[in-house]
Amino acid sequence: MEQAKYYPCDACQTPIEPGFKFCGRCGAPTPPSVLEMEVKYFSDLQDPTKASLVIIRGETLEGVTYHLRSTDHLIGRGAPIDLTDPFVSPEHANLFYRGTDLYLRDEGSLNGVYLRVREPVRIAPGDTFLAGNQVFRLEPMPQIADHTDAQGTYFYASPTYHSPFRIVQVLEKGGVGLAHCPRGQRVTIGRAGCDINIVGDVYLSVEHCAVEQNAEGFWLTDLKSRNGTYVRVKRDHKVSHGDCFAVGRSVLRVELNG
Repeated sequence: MEQAKYYPCDACQTPIEPGFKFCGRCGAPTPPSVLEMEVKYFSDLQDPTKASLVIIRGETLEGVTYHLRSTDHLIGRGAPIDLTDPFVSPEHANLFYRGTDLYLRDEGSLNGVYLRVREPVRIAPGDTFLAGNQVFRLEPMPQIADHTDAQGTYFYASPTYHSPFRIVQVLEKGGVGLAHCPRGQRVTIGRAGCDINIVGDVYLSVEHCAVEQNAEGFWLTDLKSRNGTYVRVKRDHKVSHGDCFAVGRSVLRVELNG
């Protein structure tokens, strides 16, 4: 029991109390390995300063877990965290530590990194967001040609009304699908009964999300949808336990051990 509490001197076997640099009986120095000894975790999985990354939706890797034990962790097509997806860039995203905090970065990918919103987030014209399998973009209203041609004739079209912004559906290859110009300050998106309805998208909730304008700007809100609403990351973002983000057609979840 004595040796479990004290270190026995190598020269005379006299117990040396923790932190003492020399033996009190013979004067022999305590080895540096003993002075600097720290309690170790059984594995990095117990280390509260580390995190794990779980693929919760993917092409072939659902349920796979990566332990984030390095300084940074590159995600991409053929990267250390490899997502085999034609919509994922070779160097798409990165999870990296600043001290004990974990951050998410878009590494200049073509299709972006999208973070699931936990509360209303402010967005700006030009920003894109995900709901279900759909990509949407907030846009300012285009300028209306309110002038005549050389012969003094006005262009004839449907009647117009004032709208502060519009939401457009972004299609593959950059095309534009549905577009909605609200008469008020709010647009809802979902599968039925909303301003924009995508009936065939089974990953959309009936009422999924909303974009609203107030005096402070534009706000994106998830309406308690099952699969969440994701906004494109524009700068390094500190992640928290349970945060989810989308890369290509995969959704990944961060799990912090602390």
